[in-house]
Amino acid sequence: MRAPTVYLHNKHRTVSTAVSGNMFRAVFRLSAAGSRSLTRTRPCYSAPLAARCYSLVKEETDEEFDSRWATYFSNPDIDAWELRKGMNTLIGYDLVPEPKILDSALRACRRLNDLASAIRILEAVRDKAGPHKDIYPYLIQELKPTLTELGISTPEELGIDKL
Repeated sequence: MRAPTVYLHNKHRTVSTAVSGNMFRAVFRLSAAGSRSLTRTRPCYSAPLAARCYSLVKEETDEEFDSRWATYFSNPDIDAWELRKGMNTLIGYDLVPEPKILDSALRACRRLNDLASAIRILEAVRDKAGPHKDIYPYLIQELKPTLTELGISTPEELGIDKL
């Protein structure tokens, strides 16, 4: 009887190897014994349901959330990577950031002399507002003094929104 051939696929070539009949039968026997042990019935024990253990961490309020992010962006040692990381995380939440958070993020952009990131923040907020047409104008109205102070133009003033 001829030994079965097993093909081992490598990234660059296929290698065929002959496997002896005894080795193949031994592997098959072990795998069959292993599968039989999975199908054995075990006695069913009835135990009371365990009570759920909830975390003792308290829920963060909206004010604490806003304060945490405003503090994050107000860090004087923030670099461009941390700014982008923070904005990506913030935009990933199911919310539109408050003007207080955006104010500190725009000031961080100014400290880094990163006008492109400031405009991207405003574009991300406009996209995040989605179909709610009153949110973005409200944010621009609240941020107008900061934008004027920092010399940052909105995407609408630059004509980017029409592209």
